[in-house]
Amino acid sequence: MLVDFSKNRITEETLAKLQDLAKETDLAGAIKSMFSGEKINRTEDRAVLHVALRNRSNTPIIVDGKDVMPEVNAVLEKMKTFSEAIISGQWKGYTGKAITDVVNIGIGGSDLGPFMVTEALRPYKNHLNMHFVSNVDGTHIAEVLKKVNPETTLFLVASKTFTTQETMTNAHSARDWFLKTAGDEKHVAKHFAALSTNAKAVGEFGIDTANMFEFWDWVGGRYSLWSAIGLSIILSVGFDNFVELLSGAHAMDKHFSTTPAEKNLPFCWR
Repeated sequence: MLVDFSKNRITEETLAKLQDLAKETDLAGAIKSMFSGEKINRTEDRAVLHVALRNRSNTPIIVDGKDVMPEVNAVLEKMKTFSEAIISGQWKGYTGKAITDVVNIGIGGSDLGPFMVTEALRPYKNHLNMHFVSNVDGTHIAEVLKKVNPETTLFLVASKTFTTQETMTNAHSARDWFLKTAGDEKHVAKHFAALSTNAKAVGEFGIDTANMFEFWDWVGGRYSLWSAIGLSIILSVGFDNFVELLSGAHAMDKHFSTTPAEKNLPFCWR
């Protein structure tokens, strides 16, 4: 990869000072700490391991003495199975019709990342229509609901705790709208999935916990598109293309973790 700095104000002097800063702050040591699962998020006392989500080499990554890769791979496999059923039309809604529209309900990293990537990868999208709702202002979800059919729409509710106020307000609005047509609450399970870790709240909402996709507290919001939060991306472009996205990120992770500061693109370009 070649980065063109010719239209930038960065000079040789700037780059030299940047290299000095890298040495003073022990950039290499910080990178090693992050990749080894140390709790470098000192504010919340957490590891910062979005790199594990795209670790295509599948080498062990340890957090609190436990390799997280088996869990990461299990969620990926679960998303693959679910997405293939939706995209192929094997998954049917409560009237026996296949899904045509997907509405992702989230906020912050549970909205911005997936929305950005589905837009960027539009040339690869399949037949499913993607919609994103994040604003707690009721007009946002109202406008989306005008465009979709309750018989053929799947809602993804993206909230780790399943208590995020803005997200759950919109999720309940979607559920109420759906039940006005579907009637029976048992049909919710065919049209809602959860990106969450709160199985109790997910079940109480009416979502089958078999369709709950988990992620971990070491996934920062801005990096969550690589986790279960990326399910909307998978439904838009297919699982194989999502794996390609993961592989590209993994290639950059390897570059970042092994390349000296003076040639390290994420460091020089940050």
